[in-house]
Amino acid sequence: KEDFQLCGPLHLTTVDWTDPRFRRSVAACLVQGVYILERDRQDKRVGTRALAARWWEAFGFDLYMKLIDEADSSTFGAIYHLAPSSGSDHAPRYVIAFRGTLTKGQAFTRDLELDIHVVKNGLHRTSRFEVAMQAVRHVVSSAYGGGDLWLTGHSLGAAMALLAGKTMAKDGIFLDAFLFNPPFLSAPIERIKDERVKHGIRFAGSVITAGLALALKNKSQSSFSGLSRWLPGLFVNPADHICSEYIGYFEHRRRMDGFGVGGIERLASQHSLGGLLLDVMGKKETEEEPFHLIPSAVLTVNRTPAQSFKEAHGIHQWWKPSHLLQLES
Repeated sequence: KEDFQLCGPLHLTTVDWTDPRFRRSVAACLVQGVYILERDRQDKRVGTRALAARWWEAFGFDLYMKLIDEADSSTFGAIYHLAPSSGSDHAPRYVIAFRGTLTKGQAFTRDLELDIHVVKNGLHRTSRFEVAMQAVRHVVSSAYGGGDLWLTGHSLGAAMALLAGKTMAKDGIFLDAFLFNPPFLSAPIERIKDERVKHGIRFAGSVITAGLALALKNKSQSSFSGLSRWLPGLFVNPADHICSEYIGYFEHRRRMDGFGVGGIERLASQHSLGGLLLDVMGKKETEEEPFHLIPSAVLTVNRTPAQSFKEAHGIHQWWKPSHLLQLES
């Protein structure tokens, strides 16, 4: 799935930056461009043999800067600049995109190391994230104006973009974000078929988590509530256990509000139960709130039946036309 002419969204024959489907497809293609940049590097494809450029040039973008991981010299992100003649009032001037894990080739070991940091809620302490934040702050300080900058990423890259977006939102800068298959660190409750059991587990978890947070007098509430003005776009597939818990996370919050106990869930949704238990035992390694928890988002769910986990987790699903994409929050 590297050649844009064979695999890209060729159904997009016109540019309409006001159309959410177009914006989603473009953001996904720009992430794919980062994947192909790294594959071009590994396979030593240069000049006319390189395949990456078509993934951004098709929509009027130039490659402004590659983002390089200093640990292994791999390309993990890119800053794109939209040519002035290609834009409109609804188009971004810049897009910063981050790829996910490459399971083959030279970058796999470093990517796997970053995946472990995601699981341990330590992504913010990595050199790759430092490079990412430097890039975001550079574009914001030099060219930012309203919706001029998009953040986008897939899987590990979505975690990177989400954390960068949260960091900027805490400073009062709310960036448009397109986060594809972002990791949600939780037990796979969403895979339970019995709705009563599933919601019972979520309710019990919320009560316990909120109780522990109150007992520990956790101070992250004001920081978390301050993020409510930021509405990143989350794109998830229910057959992808890496991101599917976002579906239940937001659905459960709506249910708790309906039951009149939304305050419990609003407190619980700011914390991970595992992190609080580590705090109780004195083994918590970081005071950072779980990077994946956010108070609000625009959630899009791909209900198209997936034939495999690879299909459910793939970036390609998000530039394809589909009649089973549902806006759920």
